[in-house]
Amino acid sequence: MSVTIEAFDSPLLVGNPLGDPTLRRVPVYVSDGLEPGARVPLLFALAGFMGTGLSMLRYDFYQPNLPELLDALVQSGELPRCAVVMVDGMTRLGGNQYIDSSAVGPWARHICEELVPWAEARFPVLRGREHRGVFGISSGGYGAFMMGAEQSETFSGVAMHSGDCYFDYCYLPDLISSIEALRKFGGLEGFWGSWRGHDRLPGVLVPAINIVAMSAFYSPNPLEKLGFDLPFDEGTGELRPEVFARWRARDPVNLVGKKSAALRSLRHLHVECGLRDEYHLQHGARVLHARLEQQGVPHSFDLFDDGHRGLMYRYKSSLPALVRALV
Repeated sequence: MSVTIEAFDSPLLVGNPLGDPTLRRVPVYVSDGLEPGARVPLLFALAGFMGTGLSMLRYDFYQPNLPELLDALVQSGELPRCAVVMVDGMTRLGGNQYIDSSAVGPWARHICEELVPWAEARFPVLRGREHRGVFGISSGGYGAFMMGAEQSETFSGVAMHSGDCYFDYCYLPDLISSIEALRKFGGLEGFWGSWRGHDRLPGVLVPAINIVAMSAFYSPNPLEKLGFDLPFDEGTGELRPEVFARWRARDPVNLVGKKSAALRSLRHLHVECGLRDEYHLQHGARVLHARLEQQGVPHSFDLFDDGHRGLMYRYKSSLPALVRALV
């Protein structure tokens, strides 16, 4: 296998609100055995929350990492040769939803306007939207779907694995848990300045970290000190309907009708989720599937017997079809 870790210094991320580094470490996989002059489809892999491109190279005794999985599929003949850019989307928030936000930075633009032309110039890949795909799990699955819905001029293939959707169900438990967690820090500002001061991440903080991060992506507000609105009142815990409405506007299930033409233009769209998903995303996947059908958007859909974590093995079933659609 051929895997390099590239350094990419992003002009678009200069001056981003979180002070995140512009220099990103981007792993890139290219299948071995290419004939001279041959070019292959170009894919972008988006990590789940609290992960990044380098996470996909992590050694695991029990299951292969992403390049190892790709190589095994290529060698078995199941997967056409391809190139995969593993996006470095780590932020001070602990992860990325891969959409543009005034509170976080232009992350969708970073991928589409910077990484895509860079990869096409640097690696032996087929050029053009019809040969580009994007895939991911959890937040990465959300980002992949959003790329297909909002950047269909850049990507024509999408695989969404257990992606965030139907926000009323998937975020409500964390919303409730985060209210008390923020209070223990004296509110959002106290939490913002101190949650990282631990030798290891206490599990009780995870819901609050998630909700704060999602607020930065879904309800940015340049007039607020930290640049975003929480979807609940810090004093009472009551939902703020006008803010949560902004969250719902970024929910894939509510974008299908508005973006149906873009979604119908895709060469491939796959949606799947585990039936035992700990964030209740199986319900959102069903709703998304139904709305795609209502809008006549061609796609494949699968529910499987598993939860939310350790799902990289699911790429064995989704990536061959995705790459074949982009050849």
